[in-house]
Amino acid sequence: MKNTSLKQIPLLILLLALCASPVRAQTQPVVHAVMFWMDGCPHCEDVIQNVLPPLHEKYGEQFDLFMIEVKSVEDVDVLYRIATSYNFSKKQTGVPFLIIGDQVLVGSDQVREQLSALIDDYLTRGGVDFPTNPLVADLLPTAFLASPASSPTPSLPAATQAVDLAQAESAPHSNGFTLAAIVMVGMISVILYALVSLLAGKLFFHAAWMDNAIPVAAFVGLGVAAYLTYVETQSVQAICGPVGDCNAVQSSSYARIWGILPVGVLGAFGYIAILAAWYSRHLPQKLGWITTYAPIALFGMALFGTIFSVYLTYLELYVIKAVCIWCISSAVIITLLLLLSLQSTLRAFTSDEGDLEE
Repeated sequence: MKNTSLKQIPLLILLLALCASPVRAQTQPVVHAVMFWMDGCPHCEDVIQNVLPPLHEKYGEQFDLFMIEVKSVEDVDVLYRIATSYNFSKKQTGVPFLIIGDQVLVGSDQVREQLSALIDDYLTRGGVDFPTNPLVADLLPTAFLASPASSPTPSLPAATQAVDLAQAESAPHSNGFTLAAIVMVGMISVILYALVSLLAGKLFFHAAWMDNAIPVAAFVGLGVAAYLTYVETQSVQAICGPVGDCNAVQSSSYARIWGILPVGVLGAFGYIAILAAWYSRHLPQKLGWITTYAPIALFGMALFGTIFSVYLTYLELYVIKAVCIWCISSAVIITLLLLLSLQSTLRAFTSDEGDLEE
């Protein structure tokens, strides 16, 4: 009896192994990936809304994407370091920035055109784990290693997230929004006033000191633009003060025109051009048509800058949902320059150099 039982033990072990093997056979390969994205980035929104849903529907649990939001200047700096580790320069780095296996996809076009094929390729190889790059691995707490449908999307890194949340609770964002809204209404009012003055051919207010105040305001604006240029090009933390969240604005995709030209650089060139136009009119020797049309050019640049500042302020209020006090300051300065330039502009449009009508 005992011998019979002993003989059945190998048989039982074999049966258990056969029962377990179908379970292993049914285990599906999984492709894990990481994507860095930014709120307000149109390319990221395109991927999140139009590219990822069909992929998740097609692959289900076999495609596990872990999303990391880039929110602050420190986050951008971390992303640059990660990109450098994959031999990407700063100019080549942008969001969405997706890492799958040993491949990196940058931009919505690459994600749309290549991601599905890469998932298929890695599935045929038996799946792929999250990136082993230590810079990326440090951002993947095991508690969050799940699909975005079932897990939150933490900021990058966790320590920065805690700081950002604390700042969000203490910073008077509502005051910043109110100030920005008031400035935007003021800019629109000044634009309308300037256009009405030009059409009517007269100013409703002017003073002798207004023309001499132009270079002072332009120099102050140049200082603000130079500081923003430094923040945007060097990826450093901006000094924001008690109003708004400058770093959220400066780290957004709207801080660069077409993703290339920093807004601060454009502003700096604009203020330099305004100074050049003003000085060309006040040189001892006349420069012909340059001297004649310099006031009109100055007015045109100030008008364009004010309209562009209205657009940027709108983005801060309704798209980025954060206010930059430096940007608001520049908006006020360029609007002031628009007002100050009206007097000389109207004189340039008239042949009579006498007093303007009250």
